[in-house]
Amino acid sequence: MEALLSQFTFLSNQALSDKNFDPSTIEELMKLFELEAYKSWASLELEQQKEVEEAEISMKEAEAYLDSVMDSAMEEFRLFEEELERTSKAEYDSLVQTADNARKMGKLMEKAATIASKKYIEAAMNSATSTMKMAWKGISSKKVHPS
Repeated sequence: MEALLSQFTFLSNQALSDKNFDPSTIEELMKLFELEAYKSWASLELEQQKEVEEAEISMKEAEAYLDSVMDSAMEEFRLFEEELERTSKAEYDSLVQTADNARKMGKLMEKAATIASKKYIEAAMNSATSTMKMAWKGISSKKVHPS
């Protein structure tokens, strides 16, 4: 492009100083300018197209990386969720077992209390019966208790 500008300057100076200057020479130079402009434009467009393709490739790589990271994060979340569920189930089962043991213990204590109260009632009845027998014996023998 600089060579064309230099040539244009030279031809312009020649046109000013030479009365026999042929204007078609400048027209040929203008066609060369036009051709150079189209070449530059095509070169810039090709460069822009390459940059667009590179950007698309970079975008696809970034998307693939993001997908990979998201898949990894989701897998880690699933593993965490499974572990949490196992832990929760174990804790739940432990609580259920403890509740069952407490219920069984309560039933055993109820049975023990029932048996103890029956024994107490039986002992009280035996004591009362024994006292009554002794009182009847005392009345029948006409002895008086020392107290």
